[in-house]
Amino acid sequence: MLRVGLTGGIGSGKSAVSARLGALGAVVIDSDVLAREVVAKGTDGLAEVVAAFGSGVLTADGELDRPALGKIVFGDEAARRKLEAIIHPRVRARAAEIEAQSSPDAIVVHDIPLLVETGQADRFDLVLVVDVPVEIQVRRLTTQRGMDATEAEQRIASQASREDRLAVADVVVDNSGSLADLDHRVNEVWTTLEDRKGHSPDTKR
Repeated sequence: MLRVGLTGGIGSGKSAVSARLGALGAVVIDSDVLAREVVAKGTDGLAEVVAAFGSGVLTADGELDRPALGKIVFGDEAARRKLEAIIHPRVRARAAEIEAQSSPDAIVVHDIPLLVETGQADRFDLVLVVDVPVEIQVRRLTTQRGMDATEAEQRIASQASREDRLAVADVVVDNSGSLADLDHRVNEVWTTLEDRKGHSPDTKR
């Protein structure tokens, strides 16, 4: 098994790379999806969030009100860390369960937006970083997600810097070109991953 950590800044196209790797045969474990699962209605994760932040973070239907919670934790580092302490261990435990159920010969890609910020780079056999210049991130966030430039820049600034991500990268996917360029690069990367799996011992750091 080859364990790959995949990350990239907001607007980099990390999800597009993740989807392409999945189509090529990787087992993709999406941390964003798991983060929603572990605080779904009826979970102990949601109960702990309510205990920490109050019933005001629930909708009338008893689901997590993400915008309400976001207002509490955005810009409040102590509140954000409290939330992360609830969610992150549950996400990692669920990811480990999925990985354990995968084939020993699998290439398992852990799609983790905050891989660098949460200090997880050394947990994987290989770190794959999707990279674009900041100006492209801003352009994509404003044209594709409807953010204004100030909001886009704030969201980018709240994450690890481009330099910090590249510093932990074993493989870089430049996604500043066309979709055809991306397809070509991901195919190259897949060949690299298959070769690495075939020539490396199955070790977990």
